[in-house]
Amino acid sequence: MSQGISKTSISDIVDQAGVAKGTFYLYFKDKYDIHNKLICHKSAQLLKNALSRLMTANISDFEDSIVFIADSILNQLSENPNLLKFISKNLSWVSLRSAVTQPEDDDDALTDIYDRLKIRAQGYNEPEIMFFMITNVISSSCYSAVLYSEPADISVLKPHILGCVRDIMISHRKDKTT
Repeated sequence: MSQGISKTSISDIVDQAGVAKGTFYLYFKDKYDIHNKLICHKSAQLLKNALSRLMTANISDFEDSIVFIADSILNQLSENPNLLKFISKNLSWVSLRSAVTQPEDDDDALTDIYDRLKIRAQGYNEPEIMFFMITNVISSSCYSAVLYSEPADISVLKPHILGCVRDIMISHRKDKTT
């Protein structure tokens, strides 16, 4: 799939994987189905890595925890431009959420952290929308910055992205006095 999903055929995929077309269709509807599942899988890995790092960071403040997770995801994408190209602005809250609510392996520790974050998010109006917006800011902002240094290099843009993450959280607080 080095030529991209649109120029890749099912035959290319099954030849590379060493499986029959029938086996492919047993698990996937079409090439876009496998592409989307791979994006979800890779997105899940990003979040799992960020949550693992959070476990060792000793951060107690909820907003600081979310900014830490955002920073970790940005760092991972910056360090792996090929992964960023593959995900290609398709990093979504839906895929990240499913990473811990429907884990592929028995990763109870990550599910536990996610559950605790969800409980702490109850102090925010519409936390699902808040997380959706945060994920989209990260995904859309880092793509051009990492790959093309547009509008600036990611090192210049990252503090602004993380500031936006915090501002989104502040705007969703139920108690606006803190």
